[in-house]
Amino acid sequence: MREMDRPVAQLKAELFKAIAHPVRVRVLEVLVGGERPVGELAESLGIELSHLSQQLGILRRAGVLVTRRSGNTIFYSVRDPRMSQLLAVARQMLVTTLEDSQQLLANLQAEDIDVELTDPARA
Repeated sequence: MREMDRPVAQLKAELFKAIAHPVRVRVLEVLVGGERPVGELAESLGIELSHLSQQLGILRRAGVLVTRRSGNTIFYSVRDPRMSQLLAVARQMLVTTLEDSQQLLANLQAEDIDVELTDPARA
């Protein structure tokens, strides 16, 4: 790796590290749909407000989320609308992996059936 690429790679790793938690992924999936107040986020995700606040803080410090205050209410939103694309690509990659695994399982099961039909010792 070239020396000047190292900082960019480090920044990318930090971004993915900030996202790398199931609650944070769920938060992002909700917020790509638009700004939400903290209380509504906690309710829609079904998690304790204190736990949600920790996760929101990590995303905010990483520059993934931004906040806005209106009276006593804090609203969160994604900083970059391309986050929806990142989440969509991740989902597509998972679907492909699961489809590949499903095909592999089907092939293995077909081989097991062939072995049972042709191997008298297994009968």
